[in-house]
Amino acid sequence: MAHVNDNVLESIVNKVVSQVESDLIAQIESSYAQSLERLMASKASLESEYSKIVESASKQAENLKRQMVESSRLAVRNKQLLLIEEAVNNVLKDAISRIDGVRADERYETMMRRLIESALDAIGTDAVIECNDKDRDMVDRIALELQHKYNFSIEIGDSIDCLGGIRARSKDGSIILDNTLDSRIERLKPILKKDIARLFMV
Repeated sequence: MAHVNDNVLESIVNKVVSQVESDLIAQIESSYAQSLERLMASKASLESEYSKIVESASKQAENLKRQMVESSRLAVRNKQLLLIEEAVNNVLKDAISRIDGVRADERYETMMRRLIESALDAIGTDAVIECNDKDRDMVDRIALELQHKYNFSIEIGDSIDCLGGIRARSKDGSIILDNTLDSRIERLKPILKKDIARLFMV
């Protein structure tokens, strides 16, 4: 009887063990499936995140490259502008250094006469002519000649600080003409810059 009971007990234990084993395997398989599912979801998320990081890095690299190219262009442009400015200043400095040398040339007096005549045409009969000390005797002589020639009233005003040329005004001050070499040089600067800039573009 005891032997039969042992067999029954062993059978029950085997069934219980088998059921527990089956349940454990099912749980393990379910956990494995869930883990695998989470891993796949995580992989997709990681791949998406990785793609975003790569795309962002690529955009940043492209922006950085664009900034560096633009920065280089600006640096070259600024260098060009400095060289053009320097070239213009050198040309004008050279021209200015020669003014005293040509002051005694008859072409300088011809230029002064033309400047005074154009000023008188614009102002009319009563005019005040101003010039620097170096040109004063020449301007006095030209003004005297033109007074007799055109029957104009010309007054020689105070000396002005300029490289050469004249400044003329009507006696009431309503018209002022700046025909000094200084003002002409300033007007010449943009033209020189364009000409020199063309040389840099070649």
